[in-house]
Amino acid sequence: MSPAIAAKEGGRQRRPGSHHHCLDVRSEVPPALALCGDGPAGGEAEALLPPEPETPTARGPRGCRAELGSVLLLLALYVLQGIPLGLAGSVPLILQSKNASYTEQAFFSFVFWPFSLKLLWAPLVDAVYLRRFGRRKSWLVPTQYVLGLFMIYLSTQVDLLLGDGQGRGPDVVALTVTFFLFEFLAATQDIAVDGWALTMLSRENVGYASTCNSVGQTAGYFLGNVLFLALESASFCNKYLRFQPQPRGIVTLSDFLFFWGAVFLITTTLVALLKKENKELTPTKEETKGITDTYKLLFSIIKMPAVLTFCLLILTAKVGFSAADAVTGLKLVEEGVPKEHLALLAVPMVPLQIILPLIISKYTAGPQPLNTFYKAMPFRLLLGLEFAFLVWWTPRVRHEGGFPIYYYVVVLLSYALHQISLYSMYVAIMAFNAKVSDPLIGGTYMTLLNTVSNLGGNWPSTVALWLVDPLTIKECIGAPEQACGNALEAELCTKAGGSCVTTLDGYYVESVICVILGFGWWFLLGPKFKKLQDEGQSSWKCKRTN
Repeated sequence: MSPAIAAKEGGRQRRPGSHHHCLDVRSEVPPALALCGDGPAGGEAEALLPPEPETPTARGPRGCRAELGSVLLLLALYVLQGIPLGLAGSVPLILQSKNASYTEQAFFSFVFWPFSLKLLWAPLVDAVYLRRFGRRKSWLVPTQYVLGLFMIYLSTQVDLLLGDGQGRGPDVVALTVTFFLFEFLAATQDIAVDGWALTMLSRENVGYASTCNSVGQTAGYFLGNVLFLALESASFCNKYLRFQPQPRGIVTLSDFLFFWGAVFLITTTLVALLKKENKELTPTKEETKGITDTYKLLFSIIKMPAVLTFCLLILTAKVGFSAADAVTGLKLVEEGVPKEHLALLAVPMVPLQIILPLIISKYTAGPQPLNTFYKAMPFRLLLGLEFAFLVWWTPRVRHEGGFPIYYYVVVLLSYALHQISLYSMYVAIMAFNAKVSDPLIGGTYMTLLNTVSNLGGNWPSTVALWLVDPLTIKECIGAPEQACGNALEAELCTKAGGSCVTTLDGYYVESVICVILGFGWWFLLGPKFKKLQDEGQSSWKCKRTN
């Protein structure tokens, strides 16, 4: 529903169990060239797969307690990873409270693309390193140092970038460039941590890496988004945390950035000095060959007819949800809902977000997981209309003291239903990707499919935000000779003694159009999407030749 509380599929908020994003280019791409096509590949390929070497060890299986330090370190690194995600998710709500246009919001939404595009540079991060310093630390340490220094510097500039509220508005272009770099660094750190998680823990305990990922990133996102928005709000702090009202919140964005920048620097120094990598698990194959082979492999996978069809369909499947997912939360803030209240609605959703994948996985574990995706889609589309009604209803229940309790109950129930439909589709896609991915190159293959799925949620959200202003019709009341088509015309209208009044909100137009397009996809392309489940395994497998 908003950048703060909607669990987007575009990579803004990570999902449980998604730690296998790092591409081990040397272990996944042997010297044999991978050729992807429609021919029979199962038996040949498996025959060419070398047996996994056994690593002798003098110690027996290690319990979790024996590696508690490594588990806690992973948890801390994933918490740090969630901070930039949460802060970036809070900025659109701050911009909305400063009357930023939806065109500016659309431009800022590019900030959330790096996590969906990290496949483009993941092979480089995975293969190029200083062997003496450590394969993962070679990227993790400098990246986190840059992140920490960047946050400290940004703390001195962010108030200027956000505007003073006295005639000087936010510098959205500078904010977008700044936070895009911010998220790019966080995505690079994610690649390094994901890869290190697989070797930091023993084989018996590597499953805890997924738990550290989901718990750590959720906690980091909560700290950087929900907690920050609450402590930054003067009204929230005055109402719940103070005895004497003050004009500002307990913290500012500048304070928050400086604090976490210092935490990044201290944590990174401790990791660099005290934590050693497991040298026995560091591959010795030539790095550059692994990079070249990985990029060739990605290109050959995407050329396969079944994969190409999946990519084209999943890139268009989420168009129908774009207005509801990207614009609704911002519209609620525009209608007067406090941004910190909107963010706090994410708290009671956490148990639901943990339980839902466990329940839904029972229905997606079979041979046809996309049936769940197809069945959930119309319900999620109809929720888009319900969200539009919620926005229309919001100013009608507002009173001087804010909003009644029953209003927030309705919003919470709407969000819960949205989460059920969203997770039904998300788990189904993840199950399908796991089902069709060639086990010989599972990491590269599944990461590619997940990347395309994420992009299928990112680009419609950006376009949806961009179209709100052009679809909105405003009139200059009190000065009929003036227009309100853009900011300059609106200013001229005000100078002429008039005021711009919205006669048709583009959000409602967009909501209807998106639902129509969504149902069109469901009727016309949905059956073709489900038929991908009937493709034979040979349609998805890659064949290797020496």
